[in-house]
Amino acid sequence: MSMLARQRLGWYFYDFANSAFTTSVVTVFFGPYLTSVAEHAAVDGHLRILGLALHPGSWFSFCVSASVIMQLLLLPIVGAIADASHRKRQLLALTAFVGATATSALCVVQHDATSYLVGAGLFIIANASFGASIVVANSFLNDLATADERDKVSSRGWAFGYLGGGLALLLHLLWFKTATTGDEKSWTIRMILASTGLWWAVFTIIPLVLLAGIRRTVGKVRVGAAVTQLRDTLRHVKQHPQAARFLVAYVLYNEAIQTVISMASVYGSQELGLGLDVLTQAILLVQFVAIAGSLLFERMASRVGTLRAITISLFGWAAALLFAYVMPASGSWFYLLAVVIAIVLGGSQALSRSMFSRLIPHGREAEYFSLYEISDKGTAWFGPLTFGIVLSLTNSYRYALLSLIVFLLLGMVLLRRVRDDHTAVGHNTSNA
Repeated sequence: MSMLARQRLGWYFYDFANSAFTTSVVTVFFGPYLTSVAEHAAVDGHLRILGLALHPGSWFSFCVSASVIMQLLLLPIVGAIADASHRKRQLLALTAFVGATATSALCVVQHDATSYLVGAGLFIIANASFGASIVVANSFLNDLATADERDKVSSRGWAFGYLGGGLALLLHLLWFKTATTGDEKSWTIRMILASTGLWWAVFTIIPLVLLAGIRRTVGKVRVGAAVTQLRDTLRHVKQHPQAARFLVAYVLYNEAIQTVISMASVYGSQELGLGLDVLTQAILLVQFVAIAGSLLFERMASRVGTLRAITISLFGWAAALLFAYVMPASGSWFYLLAVVIAIVLGGSQALSRSMFSRLIPHGREAEYFSLYEISDKGTAWFGPLTFGIVLSLTNSYRYALLSLIVFLLLGMVLLRRVRDDHTAVGHNTSNA
């Protein structure tokens, strides 16, 4: 196996490692569990936070939003340091292991008066660290593939991610099925959260070893300069209008996508009345069907163009939201919805990452990906905030979910103004 092939394999394995957090924690187990903890702590059906009366069902969505507000400060600093440092692997290790540790610590959250606050704090740390690690990991893409190869390499990375998330979720589902009583289920979920952090940490060792050959000649890193660079990045992105337009479009449409991912199990349990076993099986179905969807949209992009393929996937997402709004409370219909989402999921995510990588300037990949990551892989915040507000105003999960279609439509409108030009940015694969 060549050095480049080994490095790509290592990069794929970080998607394999971190996707367990997305599936088992963000998408399936922690949302409904934290909601039940919040309901236990509620007084007269509401949580009292800073003088506000919040619906317990909205607590998890507000936690997601809070974690991303934290990332607004953290990610540009991480991105700037990653671009300026020859220790990107060490930075990947730091952010991944902090996130994994906070994830495992979620096992302390129990049904008492204050655990919903402890769970919120730990989740915010875990999700913020997750986002920071993805910024560093994504910055390796331009070192591992030329512009023409990035659809393929990015799609395969996402396919590895779906495989890792799916396998972890399958094991967790089998484990959860062994619990029979309410106390046993609560304990099992807490152990699942702990094991997810362990999975994330252990499999992160593979990319840390295999990515060792990538080097860059850089100067000293100063955190103060990294903070200032956020302002410089926002100024610099104006010089790359295609990247700026795509970034705004992506932030908008991916707000809807990430909110659906993070709130799917809450919607299924609270609105449709489905059991956690049905929800877990549906999300598991998504993981494995999404592997095929990712590779399908890779081929579609080679025929119709990356931007058109992304737009097609967004029409699929809009159709899925409309269907979710009118669908009956049935496990069979929820499985059908899961299949539709799985097919378009890979196309929208993998192709968006590769498209953005072709539009950004060489040498500032992590810096630009820090802006991109604000709305990637479970780190959306406008969407969850909108979901929580609409839910609190209407007491309807269906209206809350339907409101997300606005983000898709705005994103598609802006996407039409982006030009897909491989020659706009000249990147070369670098292993020096």
